[in-house]
Amino acid sequence: MYVQLSLGSNLGERAAALQAALRALAAMDSVALLSHSHCYETEPIGIKNQPPFLNMAVEIETDLDPLELLKTVKAIEQKLGRKESAHWGPREIDIDIILWGQTVLASAQLTLPHKEFRNRAFVLVPMAEISPEAVDPVTGETVADLARRPNMEGWIEKREKIVP
Repeated sequence: MYVQLSLGSNLGERAAALQAALRALAAMDSVALLSHSHCYETEPIGIKNQPPFLNMAVEIETDLDPLELLKTVKAIEQKLGRKESAHWGPREIDIDIILWGQTVLASAQLTLPHKEFRNRAFVLVPMAEISPEAVDPVTGETVADLARRPNMEGWIEKREKIVP
């Protein structure tokens, strides 16, 4: 299954944290890293009094089910030093599952597609770079169409592309 992820960091060496997350994903037997976007420096959402984030999008192929992948990415976050913080607070690394093909899922652990992604430039702009034709199974809109919407939250500036 093709899956789109969003990665972000705003504490410590942000690019190094994203690179380490890419390497951890690529090292997994059950995950194939297909593509990744440039990094984008972005405005924090929610709690504004924190450093800007560095965000990127990643497309993978996996034979894991959604909850298994969630467990796996949470383990990667912990291994890379993520600590508990306030909702929308600063973090060393954040890995979110955004789209899982045409899967729609609502459970206590995971919602697919990610419930906030349609309004977030820091998710949509990098995703549109690597997966413009991916379709939101709820609205039927492509990621490219969603990324052009004028009501997305936050500023975003394209930065470097890191190598896993």
